[in-house]
Amino acid sequence: MKDLLDRILNLPKHQKIGFLAVAILLLLLFDYLFVYSSYSYQIANLEQSVEGARKEREKKRALIADKPKLQEQLQLADGRFKEAMAQLPDRKEIPDLLTNISNRAREVGLEVLLFRPRPEIMQEFYAEVPVDMVVRGKFHDAVGFFDEVGRLSRLVNLNNIEMKNPKPAGEQMNLDTSTLMTAFRFLDDAERAKVAADKAAKEKAAKK
Repeated sequence: MKDLLDRILNLPKHQKIGFLAVAILLLLLFDYLFVYSSYSYQIANLEQSVEGARKEREKKRALIADKPKLQEQLQLADGRFKEAMAQLPDRKEIPDLLTNISNRAREVGLEVLLFRPRPEIMQEFYAEVPVDMVVRGKFHDAVGFFDEVGRLSRLVNLNNIEMKNPKPAGEQMNLDTSTLMTAFRFLDDAERAKVAADKAAKEKAAKK
């Protein structure tokens, strides 16, 4: 890999720019074909897992008073529920998660030009936490950073990745890279109740 990078860095400037353009196109194609579809699949599976585990747990709780033998089954249901939710932080953990991501970008050598959270989008049992992010730095640093974000234990989605404004920086090129980063958090009981109530109210109004 190092030999390949060295050969690329030794290319004439116009060839570097051509290689960079091809690399950006490949990155955008990868983002569309693999990252977006992969995260959509993960969210759908996670939603099914959490909802199934929740229903199973509540069913066991309802029976536990009359059937002590179900205690072990209840513990197993609790375990599966916690495992499904391990990928989603709660509301109080989100600021630390976002701060850690921003700090990590700086640690790998990127300049954070923009890190602006948008309003949360409430779903049935989780909330989407979208963040507009723009960083400036070398191509391989940006790619490495996004790869690290994708490997976090917490589920974080990266969409609409765009690289532009290439500028020479010594023997390399600096780029401005923007993305819509979306974290996900678990709704507490009160929030889920409100989401359910709002949904019921909308359905009732639609029937009138």
